Amino acid sequence: MSFRSRLLFSYIFLIISSLLILGLLFYRTSLRVVTDQAQKNVYEIVRKNNEIMDTKLQIIDNSSLALFVDKDLFRIFNQLNPLNEVELFEADRQVTAVLSKYFSNNEDVYAYQLWTSYFTFGQTLPQGDPTRSDIYRSAEQAGGKMVWYPTYDFVDMFDQPYLEQGMLDFRYLYSATRLLDFSLLKATTLDKMDPQVERPVLTISFKAETLKSLYDESIPEGSQFLVLDSEHKVVSSSEPETITRMYSDSWVEDLQKENSGTRRMTLDGEAVIVCFDRSEVTGWLSIVWVPESELVGNLVNVIQTSIILLAAIMGIVALIYAYIIAGRITKPIKKLLAAMRSVGDGDFQKHVEVGTNDEFGILLQRFNKMNDRIRLLVLENYEIKLKEQEAEILALSMQMNPHFLYNTLNIMNWTAIENHQKELSKMLVSLSNMLHYTSRKEWGAVHLSEETEWMNNYFYIMSVRFEEKFTVQYEIDPRLYETMLPRLLFQPFVENAILHGFDQMEAGGIIGIRGWIKDGTRYYEIADNGRGMSSETINTILYKESASIGIKNTIARIKMTYGDNYGVSIHSSPGSGTRVVITLPLNT
Repeated sequence: MSFRSRLLFSYIFLIISSLLILGLLFYRTSLRVVTDQAQKNVYEIVRKNNEIMDTKLQIIDNSSLALFVDKDLFRIFNQLNPLNEVELFEADRQVTAVLSKYFSNNEDVYAYQLWTSYFTFGQTLPQGDPTRSDIYRSAEQAGGKMVWYPTYDFVDMFDQPYLEQGMLDFRYLYSATRLLDFSLLKATTLDKMDPQVERPVLTISFKAETLKSLYDESIPEGSQFLVLDSEHKVVSSSEPETITRMYSDSWVEDLQKENSGTRRMTLDGEAVIVCFDRSEVTGWLSIVWVPESELVGNLVNVIQTSIILLAAIMGIVALIYAYIIAGRITKPIKKLLAAMRSVGDGDFQKHVEVGTNDEFGILLQRFNKMNDRIRLLVLENYEIKLKEQEAEILALSMQMNPHFLYNTLNIMNWTAIENHQKELSKMLVSLSNMLHYTSRKEWGAVHLSEETEWMNNYFYIMSVRFEEKFTVQYEIDPRLYETMLPRLLFQPFVENAILHGFDQMEAGGIIGIRGWIKDGTRYYEIADNGRGMSSETINTILYKESASIGIKNTIARIKMTYGDNYGVSIHSSPGSGTRVVITLPLNT
């Protein structure tokens, strides 16, 4: 296959794979966004439903509190003779009127009653003796607090089996009940009911359908709801047959531990979104679960169709552009290949015609310049070879100079020996060793032992020159003698101490050379007891143009070799000597 064909197929593969990946990512992202938004919406529905129901029930609660100080009810029950039927029926009429004033405007209320052991005031239901019911006992145990009694079977609650087969519209009810202890406020005095008067129990009953209709009208199609009390009893449900039963699945028990939130789980093998919220008034937990497929089922086909159509359009456009671009790429490459064949055959005069100013045009221009440069380099190569031969001849000639110098020093040494000038002979040998050390071809790092040997020769010559003006003391960690360091590292600082530090001293000069290792770093110290120097002088030596070329050269070599973390520091003050500290890495 030609390069153009391979390039075109590569473009097609990249385009198709990119479209597939992007389409899949777009599909998954869209699905996730839609699902998340649907989850938020369902959760808001559950919360709003709870808020609506809480608002209605809170009104009932507040209205029931008003009964505690209702003067008509206080008068009726405080003066009522339970054994007088005439008074009972008259009281029932008055009590019903009072209760109607508070509760008749609430369309969700099915019945409102006041229960006593001797009479049921308010709306009449076939309840038998309601004081024997669990509802009545719950109200008595609460001692005046509102009790929200979950949905119950009317027939079972009031033990009326003859109603079992009847078509009752009040078969399933839930109730709000509380024990009423009336009082009357007169000016600043609060009158309580006679202790011997039986306190009635207020019971407000609602049909279970009020909760079911609230959720049926608001939750998405295909979803289910469940309202449970704290003991997992079903208050209301999208499945009417489960009402009043216990719902104790493990996933519901987990939700009971929380007040509100959302979950994603699998129920009966189907992925569902579960939203739940607890009523602040009743404490009941409202749960709605929606199959994910129901939330996004209608959108999946729209998303898939949009992605396929968009991918097809983008694919066709991309293929057209790929064909055009492949041609624009391969055409200048073909020109370049033809020119390279000519250059390979030795035709350095070949030039490629440049028709564009893009990257390929620049490439062709660079090729032409390169071709011209190669032609010049071929000519220069011959000249360089000739110059190299001349340099080799010159280098061989220059090697004679150190050899001549060593021979001359050797002759002078023998002459000094013959004339019994041992001091001069020793100085000549030291100088010869120093010249040999400094004239070696390789200028890499040396062992500390070699450097100290050179320094000993230097100290000997300088001590003779200055007539024992100074002495030298070494204190070096033995491990440092096998480490490598730059050649002539100490010489500029030693020379500075001898020539400048001791220039006002006749004798007693001391040069201390120390070396130690600490935390992976080598430290070398050259200290003297000379006249010292000011901070301005130190600053001039280290940072400004000065005569201390050797010191500047040494600092530069250290930083170039080991980096900016290492170098030289100088500590001195007039009259107290000078201390130079050199820091180098331990492992190089």
